[in-house]
Amino acid sequence: QVRLVESGGGLVQEGGSLRLSCAASGRTFNWYYMGWFRQAPGKEREFVAAISGTRGNTYYTDSVKGRFTISRDNAKNTVYLQMNSLKSEDTAVYYCAADQRRSYVSTDYGYWGQGTQVTVSS
Repeated sequence: QVRLVESGGGLVQEGGSLRLSCAASGRTFNWYYMGWFRQAPGKEREFVAAISGTRGNTYYTDSVKGRFTISRDNAKNTVYLQMNSLKSEDTAVYYCAADQRRSYVSTDYGYWGQGTQVTVSS
């Protein structure tokens, strides 16, 4: 079992930055791929970024490449999403997810946090 708790969301102006954190329970955190997804009102949940368990290989959706950075600290059981140059279209609820296989599909992830709201004002 893995329990995930996100933090760090908020209101920011376009061009600004936020860093999201996701704290995980459990002693096998480094076994899991960690992903960030987001869901805007009226839209489906979409993949944002993912990171592998030990090597730290990273994967991004095209719309955030060069602006967002996913990282993890296995000693702290925490994954981060640094978001720079934020745009109004980045406004969404951001969710942290975990699974033991790499995937860009939300339904493949077995564990989810409660979500944190990110609002980018124009």
